[in-house]
Amino acid sequence: MIDIRKFDTLGHANHGWLDARHHFSFANYHDPKRMGWGALRVWNDDAIAAQAGFPPHPHRDMEIITYVRTGAITHRDSMGNTGRTAAGDVQVMSAGTGVTHSEFNLEDEETTLFQIWIMPDRDGGNPGWGARQFPKNDRSGQFITLASGIEGDEALPIRANARVAAATVNAGESVSYDLEAGRHAYLVAAKGRIRVNGEDADPRDGIALRDVGTIMVEALDDAELVLVDSL
Repeated sequence: MIDIRKFDTLGHANHGWLDARHHFSFANYHDPKRMGWGALRVWNDDAIAAQAGFPPHPHRDMEIITYVRTGAITHRDSMGNTGRTAAGDVQVMSAGTGVTHSEFNLEDEETTLFQIWIMPDRDGGNPGWGARQFPKNDRSGQFITLASGIEGDEALPIRANARVAAATVNAGESVSYDLEAGRHAYLVAAKGRIRVNGEDADPRDGIALRDVGTIMVEALDDAELVLVDSL
């Protein structure tokens, strides 16, 4: 099955410094039909104003992946980690038994990002954080794994049987992803119109897939894709 969730139907909250779209129920947005997809619990599409951000706040028992689309985000946490993640790169925080962190856009321009929460396979464990650069030319025309808890994947580790992957595809070209039986995929084009298994989608639409075998994505424009594969 394939379910395209149009961008203008997503939850929306504009706080001035933060303009957020919620693919799944989050904060004051609640839709019982959109509580997650497999182990994927949150996919927020955030625009953060220059010199603004999220003050220190706690998390526990969640894998939190941040994919920066434009600009950069600076992370600080109670473990002593500090890092700046720029456009096209990714950071991962395993909240484990508990961690406090802040996320600020210290740039002089707006930062846009996807923040993705995946439920861990088991609760507890020490918290952790990591970041990695993924030059876009390394994922031209193919999906590259950014973060994963699947055995054999070389990527930032997460504590879930799940994978976060990304690809860039030139207009008129295609890329495919094999989805194993029983697993869930959620795909968003950060930019560009795409056609997924024959269905057209606009930039930042959410595309939920299951029991499709191969996911075939045709780029109608130059496109940047982010995909989560989970149980």
